[in-house]
Amino acid sequence: MMNTHIGEALTILKALGMPRAQQNERSAVSLLALLNLTPKKTWAEAEAPLVGITPVMNWAHKYYKKAYAPNTRETFRRQTMHQFVAAGLVLYNPDKPDRSVNSPKAVYQIEPTTLTLIRCFGSTMWSSKLAAYLVEHKTLVAQYAEERKHNLIPVVVAQGKRITLSPGEHSELIRAIIEDFAPRFAPGSVLVYAGDTGEKWGYFDKDLLTGLGVEVDPHGKMPDVVLHYTDKNWLLLVESVTSHGPVDGKRHMELAKLFAGSKNGIVYVTAFPNRVIMGRYSADIAWETEVWVADAPSHLIHFNGERFLGPYPNK
Repeated sequence: MMNTHIGEALTILKALGMPRAQQNERSAVSLLALLNLTPKKTWAEAEAPLVGITPVMNWAHKYYKKAYAPNTRETFRRQTMHQFVAAGLVLYNPDKPDRSVNSPKAVYQIEPTTLTLIRCFGSTMWSSKLAAYLVEHKTLVAQYAEERKHNLIPVVVAQGKRITLSPGEHSELIRAIIEDFAPRFAPGSVLVYAGDTGEKWGYFDKDLLTGLGVEVDPHGKMPDVVLHYTDKNWLLLVESVTSHGPVDGKRHMELAKLFAGSKNGIVYVTAFPNRVIMGRYSADIAWETEVWVADAPSHLIHFNGERFLGPYPNK
């Protein structure tokens, strides 16, 4: 029954029009976990639990003896669940739609009409129900895409121009960097790059950065925000810290190497949502960098004292 259910899950994924890259064992056991369809259950007994990526992997091992290494978690998320959500088969965080994209509490749930259809698999109603589902589901996919869009965080890049970022504290801080920090401490600056927890390259003016002498290594880890302060001929590299570390000595060296070709002076900035979180990392912040706290937006903390905001020569 174990292998039978996996094979049947593959048949369902193919019938639902999933791409070939998702017609595999990983996606099949993910579907079974989303339905809590253990080996002895029938398709009519499919359920709709809320389940995260790691629980899916643990469930597959427990019930179908399929062991996956912990480092394949991102493969499950990016190569199976992402496509399930995009196709409207699965809902992402239906219990809390504004949950951060990279939250460890993120969960998935089979979409209700998809569940109803799957419960018919193997019955005489399957073919007719499938045909009706495929006709109606395109509208549902568009509807869910619109609902996800409503949860995105709008960011004003320039007058009359906006971008959107995935929901979550990290993106909220990035928005604050662009809309609150930049006008105060780099007025008239141009946004070059803004990362996103959902998509690595949330916003990127690659031509502008190239024109400033920087060719980014695709394997290099970009700062969360890059601003070109044109009046001063500075590039501001800003890290948004909600759960990960600030610009410490190691990160300072990484960024210096990544932006070594810059024709502009480099300013390193760490942004925190509040001073409580800043306090957790204060001992790690590199000298000759700046710190900005979103809940006190008109102030800047200088980790040196030799000068105020400005670049330092590379050593």
